[in-house]
Amino acid sequence: MEDSRFTEEKYRVNRAITAAQVRLIDQDGNPVGIVGIKEAMSMASEAALDLVEIAAQAVPPVCKIIDYGKLKYELQKKKSEAKKKQKIIEIKEVKLTPSIGDHDYKVKLTNINKFIEDGNKVKVTLRFRGREFAHKEIGEKLLQRLINDVKEIAKCENAPQLEGKQMMMMISPQITK
Repeated sequence: MEDSRFTEEKYRVNRAITAAQVRLIDQDGNPVGIVGIKEAMSMASEAALDLVEIAAQAVPPVCKIIDYGKLKYELQKKKSEAKKKQKIIEIKEVKLTPSIGDHDYKVKLTNINKFIEDGNKVKVTLRFRGREFAHKEIGEKLLQRLINDVKEIAKCENAPQLEGKQMMMMISPQITK
């Protein structure tokens, strides 16, 4: 009878409750006190509702007279609301070369700014080809220029690092309070 989507919130309902006595809360939220399980079940059936064990670890367990279907619906609704509010941060990648033209650099910078404003991290990859590798300082200057151009909206998470024939760094949005 229990839906498999609610495996995290396992509530014992009606006859599944094994305790002899329970601390009962009625449908209005008022505490009734400690009563026998049979009396609690009869009170729930009189109200045409379910007896749900909400705190199994308590001694005696706490049970409430509520509509179990409504409880499951509200839990599902809370779960979906939490999922909606969750922000997934993506890592975008921008590739450069040391001999990049001024206009191309501005286009890449515009893309980086757009990614940062959307709340994403940006991985900047500077690829050296052929003899460009002999002049790593040109690549370092280019990445330093990029860091200076985005320092108002972003921070450099990982400083430029040389890995093989590529120099990489990670830029993330600044946290504003």
